[in-house]
Amino acid sequence: MKKIFRSDSDKYVAGVFGGLGNYFNIDSTILRIGFIILLIPSFFTLSLIYIAVAMIMPKEDIY
Repeated sequence: MKKIFRSDSDKYVAGVFGGLGNYFNIDSTILRIGFIILLIPSFFTLSLIYIAVAMIMPKEDIY
């Protein structure tokens, strides 16, 4: 069973897209570029969503 975590190794801000990329087996750079493209018309809403996900999503355990 796969679990979703914020990445400690593949992160620029909070590791959200690194974790999502790992979970969906997608390059995290593609997710980041898509987010930036969507961020242009709706900056405030997507910024709040990103902050909420970064606070809710657990960090990756490195054991």
